[in-house]
Amino acid sequence: MRILAFLAAALVSAQGLAQTYPAKPVRIIVPFAPGGGSDFIARFTAQRLSGSFGAQVIVENKPGAGGLLGIEQGVRAEPDGYTFTLIASSYTVNPALYPLKYDPVNDITPVVQISQGPMIVVVNPKVPAKTAVELIALARAKPGQLNLASAGQGSITHMACELFAYMAGIKLNHVPYKGTGPALTDTIAGQTDLLCSSTATALPHVKAGRLRALAVTTANRLPAEPNVPTLAESGVKGYDVAIWHGLIAPKGMPRVAVDKMNAEVNKLLKGKDTAEQLQTDGVSPAGGTPEAFRNQIRKEVELWRKAVADIGVKVQ
Repeated sequence: MRILAFLAAALVSAQGLAQTYPAKPVRIIVPFAPGGGSDFIARFTAQRLSGSFGAQVIVENKPGAGGLLGIEQGVRAEPDGYTFTLIASSYTVNPALYPLKYDPVNDITPVVQISQGPMIVVVNPKVPAKTAVELIALARAKPGQLNLASAGQGSITHMACELFAYMAGIKLNHVPYKGTGPALTDTIAGQTDLLCSSTATALPHVKAGRLRALAVTTANRLPAEPNVPTLAESGVKGYDVAIWHGLIAPKGMPRVAVDKMNAEVNKLLKGKDTAEQLQTDGVSPAGGTPEAFRNQIRKEVELWRKAVADIGVKVQ
């Protein structure tokens, strides 16, 4: 009888939540500083959801510890339907590099993937390599002498190029920076030779002749730059690494809240101007079900754990 009473009470509670949700502002935690790609995606999403979600959607930046601080706050938040966390593809790299205080798959409620897109491998124009094939040959001739800039140790830009080097059988000298900005600046200046960058950040410099684009990191070419081949086409068979963003929630989030947010974001991503707006950050709309997003997170966590173990990357 107690079990039946409990189930009945839970059903009434769920029905009540479905009728009233959302009843107050919803927040999206961004575990990075304002002004970056993740912040842009979060604010783009929040601004449009505030007009259709039935409540104001607020972005809260919680930077620190390479994004781990904000993620931990989001994961440990009350699962009442009013706190979501925006994660980037680096979320699936972190478990292979750091001792986490949460399980990246089982301590969360996946909600929806928002965006996806390639990174682009660029070099300073003085580097004597016009293609990724030539870059690989140059690196083999000069092992450890080409300086690879990144947004920081363990960042997705670092790990994407480390995986590229490992799969191509070359050795690069990693030079970590505190963000993409200074890494890009020094590569343009010739202090470093190459980096893997978001397309939105690098392409203006490519068009201006300050950088040379060699390849994109995804399995498909970038529609905006169809003449730039993929790394897989350049001899690194099977290589496919994307930048993406999505929303997660604390474990135990009411399904009505998950379904509501998922439906609204999917509707937003089908809007006429969404693809054009997201393209300014070098990504495309994604969407899909919570289950599909969970499967992607689980798959990439396993991929990066194996890759990091194989490559032998360690962060300090």
